[in-house]
Amino acid sequence: MFEKIKDFLSWFFVTGDPLIYGADVAIAMTTIAIIFVLTAFKKWGWLWREWLTTVDHKKVGIMYIIASLLMLFRGGVDALMMRTQLAFPDMEFLTPEHYNQVFTTHGVIMILFMAMPLMFGLFNIAVPLQIGARDVAFPFLNSLSFWLFFIGAMLFNMSFIIGGSPDAGWLSYPPLSELTGSPGVGQDFYIWGIQISGIGSLMTGINFIVTIIKMRAPGMTWSKVPMFTWSVLTSCITIIFAFPILTVTLALLFLDRFLGAHFFTMDGGGNAMMYINLIWMWGHPEVYIVVLPAFGIFSEIVSTFAKKRLFGYKSMVFAMMIISLLSFFTWLHHFFTMGSGANVNTFFAVTTMIIAIPTGVKIFNWLFTMYRGRINFSTPMLWTIAFIPCFVIGGMTGVLLSVAPADFQFHNSYFLIAHFHQVLIGGVAFGYFAGLYYWWPKMFGFKLNEKLGKWAFWIWNIGFYVCFMPQYFVGLDGMTRRVSTYGWDTGWWGLNFTSTIGGFLMGLGFLFQVWQIAHSIKFMEKDTTGDPWNGRTLEWSIPSPAPLYNFAVIPVVTDREPLWEEKERLAAGLAPTPQAPIEPIHYPKNSAIPFIQSVCWFLVGFGLVFHWLWIAIPGFIGVAATMLAHSFNYNTEYNIPVDEIKRTEAAARRFS
Repeated sequence: MFEKIKDFLSWFFVTGDPLIYGADVAIAMTTIAIIFVLTAFKKWGWLWREWLTTVDHKKVGIMYIIASLLMLFRGGVDALMMRTQLAFPDMEFLTPEHYNQVFTTHGVIMILFMAMPLMFGLFNIAVPLQIGARDVAFPFLNSLSFWLFFIGAMLFNMSFIIGGSPDAGWLSYPPLSELTGSPGVGQDFYIWGIQISGIGSLMTGINFIVTIIKMRAPGMTWSKVPMFTWSVLTSCITIIFAFPILTVTLALLFLDRFLGAHFFTMDGGGNAMMYINLIWMWGHPEVYIVVLPAFGIFSEIVSTFAKKRLFGYKSMVFAMMIISLLSFFTWLHHFFTMGSGANVNTFFAVTTMIIAIPTGVKIFNWLFTMYRGRINFSTPMLWTIAFIPCFVIGGMTGVLLSVAPADFQFHNSYFLIAHFHQVLIGGVAFGYFAGLYYWWPKMFGFKLNEKLGKWAFWIWNIGFYVCFMPQYFVGLDGMTRRVSTYGWDTGWWGLNFTSTIGGFLMGLGFLFQVWQIAHSIKFMEKDTTGDPWNGRTLEWSIPSPAPLYNFAVIPVVTDREPLWEEKERLAAGLAPTPQAPIEPIHYPKNSAIPFIQSVCWFLVGFGLVFHWLWIAIPGFIGVAATMLAHSFNYNTEYNIPVDEIKRTEAAARRFS
């Protein structure tokens, strides 16, 4: 009996690697510390009422952002482990198997569990406030979306201490991802972690499309919608067409692994190329899903900090819509080298070049907006300016990769790695950092320390170029990606060592950001105006942090920049725009069902990972039961009385 238990535990838990043991200790100590603090300060009830059961879009957004920063730390540690392994030839820091697991989890975490939740967090914080709404269209669904994402992320992250991490690459091509190539449970963690979180992402896309279409303030016609809200709409439209492809693709892969189907196995009449086509039919639109909202953020920031209207509003909207459409016609450039034929390669080469045109248009829009503007170089604007040269370089190298004959040389090399990170860090991470700094006062009521923010900015940017510029050169010199070591005779060690230094500098920049947040919490520079940046859109017209109900009175919009128009009216000596009287506000009640249902989904995923139906089936029953319970719950709202609204507004204005 003892031997059976020992054998089971040695199979169930990942053993034999000092790095994993260190992670085990860190996780155990962190968990104990959290439980101790919550118990000692009697915060369990507060945690349940204020966060775990909330349907307030602002709190949901904050939880998304916290989760994404945790995932940035995890994904960043993976990156530093890879760079340490590649710092010198013949390093033995990571075994080849462990290296494969690390680069697989790094890619998945950074794209799906860092960039996506940071994006969704900013959606939740800014969009309802920008369009003059009191909440999103479906608050319950919004809460459920977050908890499904979070549970999926936690399920995926468990794999490195339980069962073993996936190691078939971040897109898990067959046959490596089939049972013959990945007989362990790591690939099943991959499938179900992404599936569960992907359901939440699809729900979010639907929710924000309905919110933007149906809940805009009176007078906010489509020509008056803020640019960030437009970018969210284009991103969400892309989500609802792209994510079902991912869901079906991973479901088919799971059927191959769980039931012995042969959708993607050659020996059973399947075709691995079908998987590669399907995964990139999701994967390339996914790049634009995460970068389009960053374009919206840059538009808001450039206009605010240059103190000018955005140049070319209509062309910006048109460009984003065209990008959303064209993103579905470029997927095959990811496998030019797989023998699709000259005609097919030519079509996708042309579409890839065409999509660069609307992408480039926006760069000129931002530059012309800044032209002759009175620019304020606060941290949000610094990240915006840093994005432009970074993204231009990434875009130009992308056009090089779109040339099919040249791609045969570039594709499997570190040149592609450098391009990919140039676009996703320079475009997505820089954009979301800018948005986080920009809307931070609206979330928490205080600004982040500018001095530490600028230190973080410069260290991040210097580290970025030191890290990725050398990778273009080693790639052109023949260094292939996805290899854990190389020889001294290649001559690559100097550039790889330089790249590793840059990676650690970016890690230092992240630590400065953590220090900046901690310092700002302690020495709080409160936003007493609700408008710390002299903003132009509706979110800056209400106190910081925003009240529970957002707007005491729903505003009536008469201009594309309603707050700026009101400021100009007052500056001209005109009377403020009259407002309707305050009335009771219907607001959704908190609900425990989203959290409970996500736990049931965790049981489903965990049970199917290990093929333990005795866990998965009760999980399915729990999911069905929570859905049924919610369908019979008609008492979902309550009234916020006028007196309470007036007290809240008076208290907020007293400090403004």
